[in-house]
Amino acid sequence: MSDEQKRRGIVAFSSGNHAQGVALAAHILNIPATIVMPDDAPRVKLDATRGYGAEVVLNNRQTTSREEIARKLGEERGLTLVPPFNDPHIIAGQGTAALELLEEIPDLDALVSPIGGGGLISGCAIAAKAMRPQIQVFGVEAEGADDAKQSLQRGAIVHIEPPTTIADGIRTQAVGTLTFAIMRELLSDVVIVNDDEIMDALRFVIPRMKIVVEPTGAVPIAAVMQNRIPANLKRVGIIVSGGNIGTEILATLELEK
Repeated sequence: MSDEQKRRGIVAFSSGNHAQGVALAAHILNIPATIVMPDDAPRVKLDATRGYGAEVVLNNRQTTSREEIARKLGEERGLTLVPPFNDPHIIAGQGTAALELLEEIPDLDALVSPIGGGGLISGCAIAAKAMRPQIQVFGVEAEGADDAKQSLQRGAIVHIEPPTTIADGIRTQAVGTLTFAIMRELLSDVVIVNDDEIMDALRFVIPRMKIVVEPTGAVPIAAVMQNRIPANLKRVGIIVSGGNIGTEILATLELEK
């Protein structure tokens, strides 16, 4: 970014995790940040994004498009857009998760990641295949948000109605053009889990493994627990992509224990 772009600031749209990353980076670099987030985003994500100093603009995901609002704000205010997934720089950054995992455990048979817009799994697939060409990469979606699965089956990007799943981080209506091409080339399969299975994964991971995981981060764990990944793949790496879980979900887990 030029000095003038930094002075004007950046704009992003996100359900919460990309929002926090952008807000924190902007805070560290002293760049003004505006983030468009859904009004039903978990409070923990909204509070953290504001806490890093970003201006949060809320939208109703049922009636308006975060991307359109962000682009309009960018045009009106002269802000630089930082997209959440359909960008080579974002994909490369997200792929460092797989890079670090395979540097520590190089002999994995499979890698499993959630799919929202496809940036995380695209970056991870590129990194994993570069380091270990024979590795199989699996994406996981929630039953009410299976746009990537439908897109890969049809051979074209499918747009779905506002998704319904507890995993708010993957409530995307469509994958990106760039991420779709990467997934079509590198993924072994996309498997599906439902919300009950995601909650079961949370009930296992949080008390047993002592890891704070949000529903989106538990999506690939649920796939492994439900035997959606081929049993002949013995060494499986899981990308647990978020720990921003609200107290209301934690309370539900305790009540249903």
